[in-house]
Amino acid sequence: MSGALSILDALVSELAARALHEGRGEPGPDTLAAWWSAVRPATASWAEPVDRAIARGARAERIAFAFAAGYQAALRRLVPELADDVMVSLCITEAKGNHPRAIETRLTPDPASGGFRVSGDKRWATASPQALELLVAARAGERADGRPEIKLARVRGGAPGLVIEPMHGIAFVPEIAHGRVTLDGVAVAPDDVLPGDGYERYVKPFRTIEDAHVAAALGAHLLALAFRFGWAREVRERLLAHLVAARALALADPGSAATHLALAGLFAEQGRLLLAIEPCWELADPATRARWERDSALLSVAGTAREKRREVAWNRLENP
Repeated sequence: MSGALSILDALVSELAARALHEGRGEPGPDTLAAWWSAVRPATASWAEPVDRAIARGARAERIAFAFAAGYQAALRRLVPELADDVMVSLCITEAKGNHPRAIETRLTPDPASGGFRVSGDKRWATASPQALELLVAARAGERADGRPEIKLARVRGGAPGLVIEPMHGIAFVPEIAHGRVTLDGVAVAPDDVLPGDGYERYVKPFRTIEDAHVAAALGAHLLALAFRFGWAREVRERLLAHLVAARALALADPGSAATHLALAGLFAEQGRLLLAIEPCWELADPATRARWERDSALLSVAGTAREKRREVAWNRLENP
């Protein structure tokens, strides 16, 4: 199954039928692992990662699970060879930040095995305590211009030398754990070092890819709630239009200036849409409404970085 009309036709038909025949439904799983295990097999047949994000976002009772659907789909768009049934975490940020010069984790050759060893310390790695595989950004030397050479290495959960500790301090989406990842000479096979420049090919475009895929999953989540609680048709139409735009951007070139500008427009419209649906939450049950009030702060995270990408995109267009 593929194509915007296929996923959206299936989604709207499913949501309409669910609202008609199931009413407000029974509470779903309350942990990320349980939700992922329940929802993943039923939605794995969609070919495009963004379509799986949409299908899973619509089956998410809470923002945390919808975000996870978008985040995992974005990683599959970034690294298509990742298996769909494995929870993955992208580990970039360190004590000094996530810029190439801030990355001190090292990837060094291991003559004894013919592979490599990874050593370093990552912070705030999304879903790392729950992940079975990590994508770790590491310094592999220096380029000719003196800048760090960054590579992305695949590390299996439970590998000797790998320690993951949950980090605390985020008041919203508590279902998604963030971790401190310590790597002490973790062995990596040659095939597990991804080809190309780790920063330019993977780290740099990921935030754009993530924005679009998470927007699609969260849009599907809100559309499902709109059907479930009988929000006005006009609201559902606006949510569906937002979802169509997010899906299109998830399939677009993440390096394109036009993609960044369109995403800026999408998030501006999202802000207006969230204001428009505020009265609708009175129709939701107390538990759903309370989770929204607690977790909707997630939607404003990374706004500063997004604004910087917007300005860079305009500069590229206006100063070629």
